[in-house]
Parts: sequence; structure tokens; C-alpha cells
Amino acid sequence: MLINEEIKCKEVRLVGPDGEPIGITSVADALDQAYAKNLDLVLIAPKAEPPVCKIMDYGKYKFELAKRDKEAKKNQKVMTVKEIRLSPSIDNHDFDTKANHVKKFLAAGDKVKITVRFRGREVHHSALGLELMERFKEAVADVGSVDKPPKLEGKNMSMVVSPKGTTK
Repeated sequence: MLINEEIKCKEVRLVGPDGEPIGITSVADALDQAYAKNLDLVLIAPKAEPPVCKIMDYGKYKFELAKRDKEAKKNQKVMTVKEIRLSPSIDNHDFDTKANHVKKFLAAGDKVKITVRFRGREVHHSALGLELMERFKEAVADVGSVDKPPKLEGKNMSMVVSPKGTTK
């Protein structure tokens, strides 16, 4: 944004500090009016015909913008993706432990990517991995829902589960 002497137009449409339109004046006149009120002349719409300038306290305006951006950033929730890896020959107790970890992650508001890794010739039995994924889906159904269904990619089968209420 251009302010005060940086504005190189001949005429501008001037807006007062309260938002009321003053009219079309020369830049020198607009600067005099801004300085008389101890404020700055700020170019708001340079592409308009004639360009639009507003009389305002530029320092206060920049501070308000920074404050608003900081507030928006503070209220923003960052969602991370956690990953749990399984093998197709997982034992029941290990399965329950992993399911409890996933439930904790989902309760904390994180997405979880569940991956079944096939080693060697296990990839020929991908149906076992699909059954495992279905079992996992049922185990965490009370706190999460499937975002991306199980898909075999090379030697890994993966699906993404997100907390309830945040799915697409």
C-alpha cells in the first residue's frame, strides 16, 4: 500500500476517516486534509478510475491487521496425521494395543493412517490384510470414521481414519 508522498497520481477519490466519501480532489489537497487531521493518506484502490485514497491512521491500521492475523492463527487447529503399522499376521493382543493407540490419537483430534506391510510372499494373501483393515474399522468405529478406504499400493495396504465429525 502506498501512503502519503508515495502516491504519484494527479487526482484521487477521497474517503474520510469515518468512511464517508469526500469527493475527487488533487493529491496535494488530500495530503493537506490528512495532515490537518494528523493522519495519513493511504491508497486503497489503485486500479480504480480515479484511484481511491482514505484518510486513516496507518500505524494503527497495520497494528489491527497484525492483531487480527495473530488471532486467526491462534484459533487455527492444526491436524496431524499419525501412522500405525501392522503386519497381516498380528496377534490379538497386539491388535488391541494398536487399536487403543488409534483411539487415543482420534480422541486428540488427529487423523490416523493405518498401514499393513506385506513382506515377501505375504502380498499374495492381500485378502488377509483387507480382513485386518475391516476388523480395525469396526474396532475404532465409535471414535472415528474412514476417510480413505483400504487400498493396496505396492507391498503396503493403507487406509486413513479421521475423528468423528471431521470427515468430508
